[in-house]
Amino acid sequence: MAAPFPLVRERLLLWVLAAVNFTHIVDFMVMMPLGPELTRLFHISDAQFGLLVSAYSLAAGVAGLLVSMVIDRFERKRALLLIYACFAVATLACGLAPTYGALMAARVAAGVFGGILGALVQTIVGDAVPFERRGQAMGLVMSAFSLSTVAGVPLSLWMASHWGWHWPFFAIALVSGLVWLGAWRLVPLLQGHMAGVSAQPPLTQLRRVLSVGNHWRAFALSVLMLSGSFAIIPYITIYTTTNVGLSAQQVPFIYLAGGIATLFTARLWGRLADRFGKVKVFRWVSLAAVLPMMALTHLPVVPLPVLLLVTTAFFVFVSGRMVPGMALLTQTPEPAMRGSFMSVNGALQSAAMGVAAWVGGLLISRSPDGLVQGYGHTGWLALFATVAMVWWVGRLRLHTASA
Repeated sequence: MAAPFPLVRERLLLWVLAAVNFTHIVDFMVMMPLGPELTRLFHISDAQFGLLVSAYSLAAGVAGLLVSMVIDRFERKRALLLIYACFAVATLACGLAPTYGALMAARVAAGVFGGILGALVQTIVGDAVPFERRGQAMGLVMSAFSLSTVAGVPLSLWMASHWGWHWPFFAIALVSGLVWLGAWRLVPLLQGHMAGVSAQPPLTQLRRVLSVGNHWRAFALSVLMLSGSFAIIPYITIYTTTNVGLSAQQVPFIYLAGGIATLFTARLWGRLADRFGKVKVFRWVSLAAVLPMMALTHLPVVPLPVLLLVTTAFFVFVSGRMVPGMALLTQTPEPAMRGSFMSVNGALQSAAMGVAAWVGGLLISRSPDGLVQGYGHTGWLALFATVAMVWWVGRLRLHTASA
């Protein structure tokens, strides 16, 4: 059952969780617009850069699966503070990496702790916020994605252009340290889920999570939500600067415009989901995402305003479907399994992102004159995944006892 926090305290909790989300999302996202610079500096191919992006996600997936066996044994706040501190150190190591191999190792470490953080934040929202307000709560926490695109990514790119690609990671590590202090003061103790869990062998909790058929339906929905879009996202900068005529100096405009729009729409989707039903809003937003996904992956050379219209719509609807989607997923397990469930779910999401980014890299190639070829194939993959998940979400069953 959701903890009966006063609304003011609940709001403070959600803001600090949004700040945690902001830092680890920026850490993940900043790699993608750095693609052209990193491929040039380290003399690597587009596929090798895709592997660099995928390594973070795949590491997060493995870590989430392992942590799922024990995460519900621990009080949520202590787990959050420990994992967040490790994430900050790993991000600092990314900034200090002198070679491609060292950066790869640091990204794996950052992925391990960043992936667990994402699942833990969602778990805390599920524990602390009643289901009838959880759409708005997820909208607020997930607005961190918008803020990362409005402020985090453009500022990181500005630092990279002036002082080198290392500096965005230094800045993220510093901000993470400040947010850690805020979490230490503002996140309450959450231990109601622990009754009876600590007496079980670690594998028992994982077996319990994996033995429920409805959990697998939820996991499949998670994979579908991310598999299509993350075949597209890592290569937006490479495609638009190579094929669409965007200059390197104009790249931040994509993230700035998309971030400003989603900063408003993320919370709108949450309010609409709480009012009209999370399944219905999820379906409509998902279908609306098809048009910008297909347009972006098939764009010829266009003026900057047209490009920004397409990319902004892409961010608004692709990220928007995650708000009702994650609200639904937090209500799938019973509270005593929520941490383990969300950790397994986070592992599968990370794996889906990693595999999708890798597949996206395989689908594209370069023509003799250096243009990107095959990017449209990723759009068709996203279309197939969208149609499948719009149908599949109706098969999900919610756990009403904890609402």
